[in-house]
Amino acid sequence: MRAAEAVLRFREGVARFLKADSIVDDARTLESYNRDISFVKGGRARLLVYPQNREDVRGIVRAASKNKVPLVPVSSGPPHYRGDTVPSADAVIVDFSRMKRIIRIDPVSRYAVLEPGVTYGQLVPELRRQGFKLVMPLLPRANKSVVTSRLEREPGLIPKYQYDYLDPLLTLEVVYGTGDDFRTGSASGPGTPETLKADGVNPWGPGVLDFFRFVSGAQGTMGLVTRAATKVEVLPSLEELFFITSGDVRPLVEAMNRLLRKRVVDECLALNGANLAAILAESLPQDFAELKKDLPPWTLLVGLAGYQRRPEERIAIMERYLREICGELGLKARPSLPGGGGREKKVTELLSGPWRSEPYWKLRQKDACHDIFFLTTLSKVPEFVGVMRGAAERHGYPFEDIGGYLQPMVQGRGCHVEFSIPCGKDETARVKDFFIEASETLINEGAFFSRPYGPWADMVYGRDGEGAAALKKLKAIFDPDNILNPGRLCFREGGRG
Repeated sequence: MRAAEAVLRFREGVARFLKADSIVDDARTLESYNRDISFVKGGRARLLVYPQNREDVRGIVRAASKNKVPLVPVSSGPPHYRGDTVPSADAVIVDFSRMKRIIRIDPVSRYAVLEPGVTYGQLVPELRRQGFKLVMPLLPRANKSVVTSRLEREPGLIPKYQYDYLDPLLTLEVVYGTGDDFRTGSASGPGTPETLKADGVNPWGPGVLDFFRFVSGAQGTMGLVTRAATKVEVLPSLEELFFITSGDVRPLVEAMNRLLRKRVVDECLALNGANLAAILAESLPQDFAELKKDLPPWTLLVGLAGYQRRPEERIAIMERYLREICGELGLKARPSLPGGGGREKKVTELLSGPWRSEPYWKLRQKDACHDIFFLTTLSKVPEFVGVMRGAAERHGYPFEDIGGYLQPMVQGRGCHVEFSIPCGKDETARVKDFFIEASETLINEGAFFSRPYGPWADMVYGRDGEGAAALKKLKAIFDPDNILNPGRLCFREGGRG
């Protein structure tokens, strides 16, 4: 069956239960889904559908399976960066942005149940109104889907609250490629989600399998999530932010290690001057250039929090530990940011919510930005910073223009390392060569690319044949017709390999 004919039959099938305005074939709208800021190129969107509930999603998947039509799920608003929402072949886009109910916020068990279209811009104010907050990634877009962020294991700013790499994701409701819906963990039943007595906060199971693990990080290839539960935290009554600066990343890495080992700090992250300037600049390009020149090469940001009971005393105790550890390493923890021009309050405000202005902070230097990120241990971070510096020198790219972000994870047992490469329209070919070569070199040196987007997929799965084979077996069970975002990860067109 030709693609156009298959999509036509699919459309006839979903028109029986979707509203007329939930099926879109406008060429300009479809064109916006065919590319993103990444280097990924693919097919084209033939049709756009907006599900409103789980039943719609089941019907869409079953119609796609019947007609062998690829589906590409999208939950967040533009711009997109990673290539996972670019169709690898002619496909139907499933846009979840209209499934945006905050189903439940439980103040006792401290969790929220969300549909996939709920964004940070929608959820953060509602939680704050009820006295709670999210552990968020670094300055997500306001139109970024919270569920997608959790599924993709984006690192949070408070590593001491993270006990597993999937934390704070809890239970899921997912529709597999067979059209069957499934609930994981303690949300699995018995009964419907509305009548279920279990609170749905235990993510493991049902049975001996952790089904939510192979949906996480799958880029929509294993199933379409229709609701998810995530942890929320109590909103502090008092907060203090400290800045620890250094010309070398090594002492800051050791400071993070010691602070997290003793569970002293809440927020704990390090940014280099380029990233911090992009975040804080009030006018471009002059203010950005001046800030980048004045800010230290690396700044460690640590937050202390006090809650309902004796908040001042709690912060005073934590501050004493903070200063002791910094003193042992020859560092100083300051409430002021050297070179920041008195913008400390702005940093605190920014870290408490999503990025709401335009352009997005990663696009404030140039037209595009290409991120290289991976996991490693804290002890190896300085080595990988050196590897990235060497790759930049080989390609003639100024290392000081590359954004650097270090985010400890799982109480400091691992670290998310991210380099952001600004790219102008006339630099695309050169930056792509740099991006590919740097990624290959980092992998060869032991960097763990746990979320292999775009060109990283071949680099990762080409080195892990057994892992790829296991994933293909799972794919054959849960998406036997290979309709869910084909071409991603190790799943290629024309089959599940």
